[in-house]
Amino acid sequence: MNRKPFKFKQFSIFQDKTAMKVGTDGVLLGAWADCLGKDVLDIGTGTGLISMMLAQRFPQSQIDAIEIDENAYYQAKENFENAPFQNRLSIYFTSLQTYKTDKKYDLIVSNPPFFTVNDLNEFDARKQARQEETLTFSDLLKKTALLLNKDGLASFIIPHDRMLEFCAIAAENALKVSKTTQIKGNETSPIKRVLLEFSFEEKEIKENLLTIEVERHQYTEDYINLTKDFYLKM
Repeated sequence: MNRKPFKFKQFSIFQDKTAMKVGTDGVLLGAWADCLGKDVLDIGTGTGLISMMLAQRFPQSQIDAIEIDENAYYQAKENFENAPFQNRLSIYFTSLQTYKTDKKYDLIVSNPPFFTVNDLNEFDARKQARQEETLTFSDLLKKTALLLNKDGLASFIIPHDRMLEFCAIAAENALKVSKTTQIKGNETSPIKRVLLEFSFEEKEIKENLLTIEVERHQYTEDYINLTKDFYLKM
């Protein structure tokens, strides 16, 4: 069993027990999301990566993470317990649909499932983490609207080709786009992901484009500036 953690500057991530490993999507969201208050909810935390990035960035934050997969729950719990900000991190073994709390959150984040499994006989942990039978965009955004503070922000990373669908469902739940960042792997690659921020307020939308690499393993200045507080070699 490989027990070698993925090391960041201020914390480490063990990921041997969970199907979803540390990836660029999670790092982008953890580095990009804004938090204007204290209480944060991380939906589908996986290894706990995004929660720990936010704990590092926002010293005032208290973060609740939820996870439906048992192996991932125990993995994130272990990672939280080893983190320097463990006293500000809590994790709950639950689905979003059944999660109950009296809190209203100042920030809600999620790197949600988006791979639809056509043949459930092929169902496995990685597909569970990436598919929508366990958490549809509709369920995600409806519950987000219920749990979000009236002045709060909700941030997500999703496939670019589902952006209009996602924003339409958000609008049905009174969530309005306030910031977008479209993500390209390099200058010649198509836009694959988009970071989206929502609030209940009507705001002028801030929009930009982020390219990750100039060429293989040579990163753009924008990507370095966004992630340099986390990656060891940035």
